[in-house]
Amino acid sequence: MSWLRSAFGKPHVTSTTPSASLIDSIDPRHLAFDIDGVVADTMKVFVDLARERYGLHHLTKELLTCYDLRRCVPAPAHVIDELICLTLDDEHTAKIPAMEGAARVLEQLAREAPLRFVTARIWSDSIERWLHALLPGIDRQRITVIATGDPERKHSILHALKVRHFVEDRLETCHILAKTQRIGLEKQLF
Repeated sequence: MSWLRSAFGKPHVTSTTPSASLIDSIDPRHLAFDIDGVVADTMKVFVDLARERYGLHHLTKELLTCYDLRRCVPAPAHVIDELICLTLDDEHTAKIPAMEGAARVLEQLAREAPLRFVTARIWSDSIERWLHALLPGIDRQRITVIATGDPERKHSILHALKVRHFVEDRLETCHILAKTQRIGLEKQLF
């Protein structure tokens, strides 16, 4: 499918990006995405808030190397919890920048099939509004967002949606999906 190759641009072949043959074989009707870290650059807002509110000026996105931020952010747990809540609240979700090229790729994919997103967020409302603002030319009925509240619950949703290709940024979730795989799901670590 050449449209997918053009959507992603020339493939960069590394161990974590799809090969040209994989891109050619992805049917967009069987594709879904995580949002935070894949489509939305959520950690930019987290780092900005950490610097502004708590003076953590040394913090960069490159230092955020684990999903459990308490293990990689040098701050008390209550500060990290507050930063996570602030980052994901309605006001700050609206300020999250998109990953470079994400809107263009999603617009192209939406011409072929509805867009599906499965997120570990607890509530989907603010990130749905964010997606609609990012993609104003796509009918809202063609965008589905399901919030699981827990990354370990994504597998059952993906199974129910008959998703065969899932773009995820959390390696641990990919391992969980591999263990619970009931269908031919291809995980794409982004």
